[in-house]
Amino acid sequence: MGGSKPNFVPYPTFSSTSPAETPSLSALGRCRIYPNFVKEEFQAISDKNVQQASVDENVQDAALKKEKKQEKKKYMKQGVAMAYKYLSDTLKLDVSITNVEIVLEADMIIASDGCIAACFLDAGCEKIVVTADSKEKRLEGLDAARIPQERIALLVHDVDADEIVAASQLTNSIAVVMEDASVEKCKSVIESIASTETKVSISIQVAASTVDAQSDLVSTINKYFGEKTTPSGTVTLVDPTPQQLGSSFVSCIRTDRPDGLFTTVVCTRNGEALGLVYSSTESVIAALECGRGVYYSRSRNGLWRKGDTSGHYQTLHKIDVDCDGDALRFIVTQRGDDCAAFCHLNTLTCWGEPNGLRHLEGTLKDRLKNAPAGSYTKRLFDDEELLRDKLVEEAQELSEADTKQHVAEELADVLYFAMVKAAKAGVSIDDAVAELDKRTRKVTRRKGDSKAFRIEAGNKILNK
Repeated sequence: MGGSKPNFVPYPTFSSTSPAETPSLSALGRCRIYPNFVKEEFQAISDKNVQQASVDENVQDAALKKEKKQEKKKYMKQGVAMAYKYLSDTLKLDVSITNVEIVLEADMIIASDGCIAACFLDAGCEKIVVTADSKEKRLEGLDAARIPQERIALLVHDVDADEIVAASQLTNSIAVVMEDASVEKCKSVIESIASTETKVSISIQVAASTVDAQSDLVSTINKYFGEKTTPSGTVTLVDPTPQQLGSSFVSCIRTDRPDGLFTTVVCTRNGEALGLVYSSTESVIAALECGRGVYYSRSRNGLWRKGDTSGHYQTLHKIDVDCDGDALRFIVTQRGDDCAAFCHLNTLTCWGEPNGLRHLEGTLKDRLKNAPAGSYTKRLFDDEELLRDKLVEEAQELSEADTKQHVAEELADVLYFAMVKAAKAGVSIDDAVAELDKRTRKVTRRKGDSKAFRIEAGNKILNK
C-alpha cells in the first residue's frame, strides 16, 4: 500500500457533477471539488473576500484603526459563514468528517490577498488546490495564499521540474491532471516528480471513464506509490459513479479471509464501536449508492441493508481503512423510530448498554419524555433560569478546583448540567464532536481573551 492511511485509497473529484447529486461518494473521507456549481453563490463568497482585503487598516488615528479592524473582521465572519453554507447546504458536504479540497483560481486568491484561501479553510475545507494557466501565476497564487504547506496543493497538467522544485517551498502536495491516463503515463509522471528529490505527495487526477477501460489502474498506481523509490500519493477519479469508485476503493485494500470478505468495525462519530460485521465489493458499492450502512451477511449469503427489517438504519458518514489496509471502519449515525439500536437485543452496541457520557445522554433523553415525580433533571428542563444559574455556578467551581480529584468532581458536575442543556435543545454528543472536528480545520485564530460583559453577567448570577 502506498502513502499514509488517509491517502492511499482513491477518492472522488467533483468537476461537472455536484456533490449534492451523489453526496454519499464523499463517504470515502476525502473529495476534491471544482466550484462550478451555483456560480452566483460562489462569486458572492469571492466578492466578500475581496471586500475584506480592500479594507485598509494602515491608518494613524486609533479610533479609525479600531473601526477598520472591526470592519475587516465583520467581512471575514460573513465570508466564512457564506462559504460554510455553500459547502454544507448547497453541496451537501459534511466538512466535520470529510477532508474537502477546493480548487481555486490563482487570480482569485491574489485578488483577495489570500483571504479566500483562509475563508474556505475556516469554513471546514482541509486543503486549497491552486490552479492557473501559467506556471508563474500558479506559483504567485501559492505564495499569495499564505497558509501552511500541508493545507495547500498545486494543480498542474504538465510536470515541470523547475516548477515542482519552486512549489515545494510552499506546498508538500502536487496534483497532476492526467488526460487519457494509463499505468505507463502515470508511472512516468511519478518518476519525473521523484527525480526532483522533493518531498511531496502526489495525487493523480484521472477521468472515471479511464477506470472502465483499465480497471486495475487505481490499484496498480497505488501499489507503485508504495515502492520506496517513489513519493507517496493516490488517485482521484473525476465524477465517478458509485460502482467505479467502490470497485476502485476495494481494489486497493486486501483481505486474508478465504471468503474474500473484509472485516468491518461499525462506529459512531465519537469512535464508539457499535459492532463487528463484514463487507464485500458489492456491499461497499451499495453503501456508496444509498448513503447507508450496507454490509454482507454470511448467514443470509447476501447484502444486508441495516434497518430494512428492524427499522434501525444508519446514516453513513465515512468508510475508513486501517493502517494495514486489511480492515474497514464504517462511521455512522445509528437511527431508529423507537430507539437508536445497532444490536438485535435493542441496545446501541453489541456490548450491551453504554457507560459514561453516552449512558448519561440516554438517561437524559428518557427523562425529557418520561421523568418520574420529583425528578431534579425534569426540574432543570422546566426552569431555564435554574439551569443557567447552575451552569455558571459549576463552571466557576471548576475554575477554582485545585486538586486532581476536585477537578474531576467539578468537571463531572459541569458535564451533567451541560448535557441537560444539550438534551433540552436536541443536541447530541455526536453533534458536539462534529463541531469540534470542524473547528480543527480553521487557520484564523482569535486571541481568546476573556469577555468582560460575560464575566460581569456571570458575577451577577453568582452574587444573587
